[in-house]
This record gives sequence, C-alpha cells and structure tokens, in this order.
Amino acid sequence: MVQEKRFAVLIDADNVSAKYIKYILDEITNYGEATYKRIYGDWTKPNTSSWKDVLLENSVTPIQQYGYTVGKNATDSAMIIDAMDILYSGNVDGFCIVSSDSDFTKLSSRLRESGMFVVGMGEKKTPKPFIASCNQFKYLDVLAESENKIAADSIQVKNNQNKTESGMGTEDKNTKLSKNDNSKAMTDLNTIKMAIIKMVNENDDEEQSMNIGELGSRLVKRYPDFDVRNYGDTKLSRFLKKFDFLEMHTKGDEGTSLWVSLKNNLTEQEIVEKAVQKPKKRIYKKKPKVEK
Repeated sequence: MVQEKRFAVLIDADNVSAKYIKYILDEITNYGEATYKRIYGDWTKPNTSSWKDVLLENSVTPIQQYGYTVGKNATDSAMIIDAMDILYSGNVDGFCIVSSDSDFTKLSSRLRESGMFVVGMGEKKTPKPFIASCNQFKYLDVLAESENKIAADSIQVKNNQNKTESGMGTEDKNTKLSKNDNSKAMTDLNTIKMAIIKMVNENDDEEQSMNIGELGSRLVKRYPDFDVRNYGDTKLSRFLKKFDFLEMHTKGDEGTSLWVSLKNNLTEQEIVEKAVQKPKKRIYKKKPKVEK
C-alpha cells in the first residue's frame, strides 16, 4: 500500500472566511493527509468569531496571536515561524498555505526550495506572486461555486426539472463567474489555449498527439492556478472537448487512454485564430411592420 503524503495545513484567519473550511479540508484530501491543521489569528477580536464554531467540528487547532501594534500583522509572522519549525521536524511532505495575502510568497518559495510540495489556497483577489510561488493554487470561491453548482444540478435531476430555462440560468451564472472583476489574477483562457497548442506541437509522439493526463500535469506545472473548475467544468476531458481546434481519440488495448491532437485539416494560422476568437454576438433583425 502506497503511503499518503502528509501535509501541514496552515490558515490565515485574517484573510480567509470561515465559510471555506469544508472546501479547504476536502481539497487537501486529493493530495494526502492533513497531519497538522492550524489556524492563526487574534481570537479576542470580533472578526474571528465566525471561525470558533467550525474549529472544533473540523479538529483545527487555533493559535492565538495578539497584534502588538496597530497596522502590523503579527499573524503572518507566527505562521511563518511555525511553518519553518514544522519543516525542520521532518514530519511532513508538503504544506497547504491558506491565505489571500502576498506576504506568504517568500515562505512558499522557501518551502519549495527544501523539497516541499506547496498547495496555496485563497480567493480570486490573491496577488499573482503568491500564486506563482506555489506548486498548485486553488481558488476557494471557485471551489465553493463548483460545489454549489453540483448540488443544485443534483437537486434538479431528482426533481426532474430538466427545463431549458434552468439550463440557461446556470449558463448565465457561469458567465458571470468568469467575468468577475476579482478574477484578474487568474490565468486567461486564451493563454491556456495557446499553451495547449504549443505543448501538443512540441510533443515527441509520432502521431503528434498527447495524453490528456500528461497535458493536464504540464499545464498545472506551468500555471499553478490551472483548474478546469475555474472555467466552469468538472473534468479535463470535457474542458478540452470544447476547443474546436482539438481532436480527441483513445489509445491502448482497451481504448481507455484519452489523447488529444490538433486537427489535421487546419493550418497553423487557423488553429491560432480558433483558439483566440471570441464568441460571436447574435444579431437580431427587426421584422418589417406590416401595414394594415
């Protein structure tokens, strides 16, 4: 049996809402076991009261840190000191730093230098430097939206409410999510498309194709915040099927391995144009008035 990787989950209570605790702990289970679960803040302040109810339920240890002077964040220092102590203990294989604050950029870089796998979590307002310093970064508001959408879809199926209006409503919601002003730091979809074209083109495979698992892994390494849920999908295969410059096929004896390649009937210029083109707006023509 392969031993799970051990992670230290360190949460900045000053920059993360208590409503995300479920998504934080659920998401880290995709990477390994959370052996340390600590949250840092000044628990004498009223703005941390929302956390107190959920800490016991999820076995998260609160660390008290008083603010010594006005305008200075002592919580960050406490988290950094604890992270280095945990690093030198040799008891973990990785860290999960939960904050929307760029002050942890240097900490994340230092942990990676020591061979740690670093998962960052924060809202879409998180500055780009902190995102880039992590091996992978997850947007908590996107995780919450994705979970809520799945729950809503499940209820819809149970109630047999497969109406066109409901589908349009969900689509509108996803569109609003992608156009949120807070998503400026998120890697642009066109950037992802161009990276996919380059990766498939440069692949050594004789058929000029690429396994979608390897493609997804390379995208995450290049863009730590890459997650198909950021773009309204739940699976990488569904995400890739939306691109009309790609073809998908199976390989292997049982045909279970999915591969992608660029469409052969398109020139390189046409592929690029399809990748960056914007959806066309519908134009409605006014019907001529009929004189009675």
